[in-house]
Amino acid sequence: MSANQLAVVTGASTGIGLELARCCAQAGFNLVIAADEPAIERVAVDLRRLGGSVEPVETDLATTEGVDKLCAAIADRPIDALLANAGIGLGRAFLDQDFQRIRRVVDTNITGTLDLIHRVGNAMLRRNSGRILITGSVAGFTPGSFQAVYNASKAFLDSFSFALREELRDSGVTVTCLMPGATDTEFFRRAEMMDTKVGTEQKDGAYEVAKAGLDAMLRGEADIVTGLKNKIQTTVANITPNEMLAKQHRKMAEPGTAKS
Repeated sequence: MSANQLAVVTGASTGIGLELARCCAQAGFNLVIAADEPAIERVAVDLRRLGGSVEPVETDLATTEGVDKLCAAIADRPIDALLANAGIGLGRAFLDQDFQRIRRVVDTNITGTLDLIHRVGNAMLRRNSGRILITGSVAGFTPGSFQAVYNASKAFLDSFSFALREELRDSGVTVTCLMPGATDTEFFRRAEMMDTKVGTEQKDGAYEVAKAGLDAMLRGEADIVTGLKNKIQTTVANITPNEMLAKQHRKMAEPGTAKS
């Protein structure tokens, strides 16, 4: 990889996004990193120790104004890699959830992600060069009872990434979908799922997931499902009726299913 290539990583203050940014810095990218919390400033200080430039942007990518702010910070610099990772979860039964929180999941995971990819992707296409990594999830293979909107949002992203990749097949722009399973991050605490089986069981490491995703992106691969367990899960999901998948998901995500 040539020096001074620029990577933009969203949702980079914690979890997979933070580790994606770390992996990019280790690979020699300069960085623009974004998140909706002040912790992104501290992350930038930490990542600068790896040698490249790191510019933090605190912005809410669930809003058009937030995407505007990130794009203004990037200005006219060519983006070599966009790692569209920003996303949030939401546990509990759909009808028990506050609708404003439901809307925020959709606006963050889908609308803001599409807005940013549309803008950056067009710039990449004009240059006929660039790589896009979209953080989907193995959750997108399963109707997510007690996580219904989140799983549906990831099903959208999984599907969208393959469609966009095909549309760009004859260009110099590649699209890769990172599909992790349950990962050791702040996700489940923030989604209020620490009383569930999936929230309390052992999870994959965020750095290993991120490294696999970055490597797949750099190779120009279509997708990467991280972890043997998750690969098996997605294979089984493809041949299992959705009604049964939803029942199985309930056993993992319904409040009160945490192991004692």
